[in-house]
Amino acid sequence: MGDFIHEFWSGYIAVLTIVSMIACGVLLQSMSSRRKPGAAVETMGHVWDEDLEEYNNPLPRWWMWMFYLSLLFSAIYLVLYPGLGSFAGVWNWSSTGQYEGEQRRAAERFGPMFDQYLAMDLEQVAADPTAREIGQRLYLNYCAQCHASDARGSRGFPNLTDRDWLYGGDPQTIKTTIMEGRNGMMPAMSAALGAEGTRDVAHYVLSLSGLTHDGLRAARGKPLFAQNCAMCHGPEGKGTPAMGAPNLTDGTWLYGGGESVITETLVKGRNGHMPAHKDFLGEAKAHVLAAYIWSLSNEDAR
Repeated sequence: MGDFIHEFWSGYIAVLTIVSMIACGVLLQSMSSRRKPGAAVETMGHVWDEDLEEYNNPLPRWWMWMFYLSLLFSAIYLVLYPGLGSFAGVWNWSSTGQYEGEQRRAAERFGPMFDQYLAMDLEQVAADPTAREIGQRLYLNYCAQCHASDARGSRGFPNLTDRDWLYGGDPQTIKTTIMEGRNGMMPAMSAALGAEGTRDVAHYVLSLSGLTHDGLRAARGKPLFAQNCAMCHGPEGKGTPAMGAPNLTDGTWLYGGGESVITETLVKGRNGHMPAHKDFLGEAKAHVLAAYIWSLSNEDAR
């Protein structure tokens, strides 16, 4: 709560909080006065079923003291912890500070173990059963949300178990991907191809991987592909790992391989983003994670 654009808002929140607590105490006191013995009981004027009336009795004493204790607890909390504008509290606690402290303690405890693996080749780490278990936990925490818990991916998120890689599947490239992230972009081509040209190229792409296609359209689409697509996917459609351009001949599809999906890709383009993890994980953890991911498609290396 310390990131206020003006000190006014810090004071405004602090004053509003304190006034609200005082107002709650005053209201509680006014509504909890004792009724004199023998005095007539006031009613609220509401009657149900002829004789069921709503009495205007004070709060039960135990309930009243519960509210008072709640106000006391709130006051103590706001003195010790942040809550009154930019006031950090006597204990100077913050969620960021707690998180950083936990990270420091974890680094002190587990850092030497990760540093030990960092000194090893990625293939050696992948062959270590303990390292793979650690890598699996890292994967489930940081990667499974996109690539699925079994690492087989989903639409738009690559399968990490099939040896089909957009940027290359050697251990060091996988580590680079984890550390630096990737940004893959397929531009929309409909303006350059036109409606019929888009369908022709789609059928030519289908023919590259042996899928059912219209031969005439594929023939018309081949020169259009060479003119508009070959600079990224290569003249034979086998892709360019340096650019992350996929191989269109192997039957593996990131978004799906039907005519409608390929046409949609040509018309709308695609944007894929793999976030960088170097600042979050650090190189040592990324090293173990990369070894685990590489092992998923290289069982013989285990």
